[in-house]
Amino acid sequence: MMGFVIVLAVVDLAWILIEDLLSPPFALLEIGELLDIFGLFLLVLIGIELLETLKAYVRARVIRAEVVILVGMIALARKIVTLDLKDVASASLIGIAAIVIALGITYYLIRKTHDRDHARTPEDA
Repeated sequence: MMGFVIVLAVVDLAWILIEDLLSPPFALLEIGELLDIFGLFLLVLIGIELLETLKAYVRARVIRAEVVILVGMIALARKIVTLDLKDVASASLIGIAAIVIALGITYYLIRKTHDRDHARTPEDA
């Protein structure tokens, strides 16, 4: 089902891109159209990452925190790209900035721990 939803999202993205490119002025995209396309593209990436997370869970019965954090980072990036700064309160922007920092620190710590664990040799254990 998730794969089908991703395929539909890709088809929708392709349709919107072709429609925008073929409408006058030809082969030129306005800022709003670009933001819509970037938002849909990031939505497809979120779907692909979720599909990979589901496949990894089915194989190993383990949810990798690193992948979940990456999905959160992509989702947040999508939100930031499509955000209209004129309509957003400053408190919301501070909250989004805090989430970006928290996800970045979390991803860094997970990668650092992961790299340290893989750098150990069997005799270290």
